[in-house]
Amino acid sequence: MNFEKIKVMRISRQPSSVEIKVDQKQPENVEYFNYLGNKISNEICTQEIKSRVALATAAFNKKKTLVTSNLDLN
Repeated sequence: MNFEKIKVMRISRQPSSVEIKVDQKQPENVEYFNYLGNKISNEICTQEIKSRVALATAAFNKKKTLVTSNLDLN
């Protein structure tokens, strides 16, 4: 087991860290993580909305010149 890749997160109404030991070491407690392209956190809705808005903004900016240019319809 690769200890450097182990991270833990607790989803609860009362925020607190998780007390787990692996080989006498405590893994890193994280506030959120990405799983299958989705951001998982205590505030899943807020984080998910911000993440999707950022993705949409990036996609729009890639096509910005096409969308905002003056097209000659003739």
